[in-house]
Amino acid sequence: MRISILLLLFVLQIGFGSAQTFRFAHVTDTHIGGSTSTEDLVRTVDDINQQPDIDLVILSGDVTEFGSDDELLEAKSILSKLNKPYYILSGNHDSKWSESGNNSFVRIFGTEGFSFEKNGFLFIGTASGPNMRMAPGLVPREQMVFLDSILGYMKDPDQPIIFVNHYPLDESLSNWYEVIDLLKTGNIQVSLLGHGHSNKLFNFEGIPGIMGRSNLRAKNEVGGYNIATVTADTLFYSERTPGLKTNPVWCKVPLGNRNFKNDTIKWPRPDFLVNSKYPKVKVKWQFQEKSDIGTGITVSEKIAVYTNTKGEIVAINSNSGKAIWRFSTSGKIYSTPAISHNLVVCASTDNMIYCLNLKTGKPEWKFETKKPIVASPVIDRKTVYIGSSEGIFRAIDLLTGKLIWQFGGVKNFVESKPLVYDGKVYFGSWGNAFYALDQQTGNLLWKREKYTNRMLSPAAVWPVGANSNIFIVAPDRSMTALDAKSGAEIWDSGKYSCRETIGISADGEQVYIKNMNEGHVLAFETASNDQKLIWDCPAELGYEIGPSPIVESGDLVFVPTCSGMVVAISKTTHLVVWKYKLSNALINGVTPVGTDQMLITSLDGQVACIQYKN
Repeated sequence: MRISILLLLFVLQIGFGSAQTFRFAHVTDTHIGGSTSTEDLVRTVDDINQQPDIDLVILSGDVTEFGSDDELLEAKSILSKLNKPYYILSGNHDSKWSESGNNSFVRIFGTEGFSFEKNGFLFIGTASGPNMRMAPGLVPREQMVFLDSILGYMKDPDQPIIFVNHYPLDESLSNWYEVIDLLKTGNIQVSLLGHGHSNKLFNFEGIPGIMGRSNLRAKNEVGGYNIATVTADTLFYSERTPGLKTNPVWCKVPLGNRNFKNDTIKWPRPDFLVNSKYPKVKVKWQFQEKSDIGTGITVSEKIAVYTNTKGEIVAINSNSGKAIWRFSTSGKIYSTPAISHNLVVCASTDNMIYCLNLKTGKPEWKFETKKPIVASPVIDRKTVYIGSSEGIFRAIDLLTGKLIWQFGGVKNFVESKPLVYDGKVYFGSWGNAFYALDQQTGNLLWKREKYTNRMLSPAAVWPVGANSNIFIVAPDRSMTALDAKSGAEIWDSGKYSCRETIGISADGEQVYIKNMNEGHVLAFETASNDQKLIWDCPAELGYEIGPSPIVESGDLVFVPTCSGMVVAISKTTHLVVWKYKLSNALINGVTPVGTDQMLITSLDGQVACIQYKN
């Protein structure tokens, strides 16, 4: 009898192991919008459909090249032809250059992440930014809450988990450590990813990681993807050349019970020790939003206003950080508010421009557009100037919300905050162009088009002007001075590497940039006919790609970084006075308050007031 029971148990175990076996296709970095991307994805979809033993498809980000509605709809049309379920999430290309502010991905595909079970395995996928801002990758705060909720309510804590994200779980993802710490509370088996366009095996603090090749053909005749086979004890990966062959297994990951509760290794974590070096710099107040914040913070008297990706415009007391009011919109917000005449103007990706009462948060008017807006407004006197994602730039009456004029000749979408200078309005777009419009009529005065690759567009920079010159920096890593009246190029220099961060002194005599690679902060003359360096501060910023503006207050120049740090530099000595690290994510902006305080927000949803002494 006992032998029969043991035999039965043995048979059941064999049956269980067999039932666990399944296969899925791992497709990543399709980059729809690129030269061969459509043909490559169509071929892959056809190939997957001809293999009945593939149970499902995982797409791990960078579905499109620029996250545009047209690209997303094309990807959806192709993927809809799959004859098996697919699960999809966004990558940095889908989120950084999204004309919809990351709303269309959800609208078209129905989700930003996913969670499902297959043969006893729990698959969890999270979106990854950086959403709308050039910075290291970031799993958005909302997605972190989603991940935490899934892991926190698992019925079986030993259920094996397969995690999917576009990025590696390393320092290329700002909050990699938070993701890892959450995953280690469960029985995490492996992390699947893309981003690197190649097949590669990783070890993320004891968690195996598998990067899949891009679906693009690159220099080959045909693209490709991976086929994963999951058995009871092993995950096998084989590269598949659509229509031709499946290559031998290149990667094997053992599966089993992974318990990290007794992990005694001290893995690397972000270092906040710099804050102890400058004891005169302290946090007056600080709090964490439940969503990302992709904008700066604007102050009028004692009221500070910022926005979040939950779609809220939020007013707080600048002295205490306590909320005064919250106004909810129907879309994510990446627009930094503008304040004037006791009114707050801000755009949302719900196709609306809102004007709210500063004291109460009650709407005074709203202006509807045909597409989402990710740009920031500027108010000059009683006129609001703002671009949109529909190829239109507008001037709107601040007090009534009535359209004064609009310019419909913008190529692609506007992301930045325009500059109003000397009777003109200046801004760039993600269509390789930089525009100058007449402030009164909206007529085009001049347009500068230099690049064929739209990724080099001067679109994220907030331009500055002084001494009849306009200054911009762009992803081409050059700093450019243009004649404000004619648009003629005065100089264009790549001698000092830079990206999209620029600032100007209060007297207009100096223009500031930060090096992309060298980690320095530099000041140049605004009146010179060439790029004349005034001072160079070796600020040790490291690799720096954050687009947040440099600002000045008193004798200090404040430099925000993509690593969550603010650096204060003396205009007199040209040396670092202090540094403060708030987060490990991009600092959106620095807003000085008085002579010894500043308000800052970070992309991962931190809001803080910092006090300092010179």
